[in-house]
Amino acid sequence: MATMIFGHRVGSGGVLRPGASGVIFDESRERILLTRREDNNRWCLPGGGMDPGESAAEACVRELFEETGLEVIVTKLIGVYTSPDLLMEYPDGNRIQPVAFNFEAEITGGELGLSDETTEFGWYTMSEMEDMDILEHHIPRIRDAILNRPEAFYS
Repeated sequence: MATMIFGHRVGSGGVLRPGASGVIFDESRERILLTRREDNNRWCLPGGGMDPGESAAEACVRELFEETGLEVIVTKLIGVYTSPDLLMEYPDGNRIQPVAFNFEAEITGGELGLSDETTEFGWYTMSEMEDMDILEHHIPRIRDAILNRPEAFYS
């Protein structure tokens, strides 16, 4: 389980780690699929780190399948999220500054289920999420997805 460290330019103490997350809306665009992580029991958007040799969109598709069992296509880049003021420190000593590509995705197949990384899943509105223990750095990604701007957000 990673510890999030916030502070002025703490990211300089780590290495950059690109990853991707995916936002899947229900048919009414009122609820978003969230998963509960096995390692820290917190809610989040499904996603994870990029592997060498894949694009950010490919990482999103792969991670969503691995964590939810859903086959998806990426339909839109919601935003690119990174902050020099956030550092993730892992028990093995790795320290990273995440660079996250957040995509909107559409289900094309598969069957929604659990994985070795997820213990629960559900569809939630923003108001329902207010009482949930969601990873702090995923909240802006969710809010930006709901805003549905034509242009991508970047930080």
